[in-house]
Amino acid sequence: MVTLGVGSILLAAILAFWSYSARSLAGMVNYIDLDQRSRHALDNLSREIRQAAGVLSATETSLTLSNLDSSLLQITWDPERRVVTLNRNGEQQTLLVGCDHFRFNISQRTPSNGVFGFYPTRDIRQAKLVDMSWRCSRSVLGNLLQTESVQTARIVLRN
Repeated sequence: MVTLGVGSILLAAILAFWSYSARSLAGMVNYIDLDQRSRHALDNLSREIRQAAGVLSATETSLTLSNLDSSLLQITWDPERRVVTLNRNGEQQTLLVGCDHFRFNISQRTPSNGVFGFYPTRDIRQAKLVDMSWRCSRSVLGNLLQTESVQTARIVLRN
């Protein structure tokens, strides 16, 4: 009877440790996957924005840029589907999935006095700086984990 009790306690401790280890491993793998996808999305967006000729329109969920060859580039966040897409010449590419928050901020390239910031632009034709931030999350083993708090980027248009 005592052996059965001690064995049950030992088995419960082993199962609890195994469950905790499995959750931790799943969370780390999920974080690594989201981090790689975010870096890939940032690389693509940085390259495309730097090569753009100018900003045509900017909203809370969309940014439209023109290229030197007069083609259009559109970055769109769909908050209901939680997806960020890049539309280049009619070809749509999904960059981020599970994106809870995505924000664009358009500024001039001129730095403001005394703070680490840039002057916001009133005229979209003067926009030379795109500031982006996003946050992604996924459900891991039934629990919603904020596996990636925030990614930010400040990208200057070269042209």
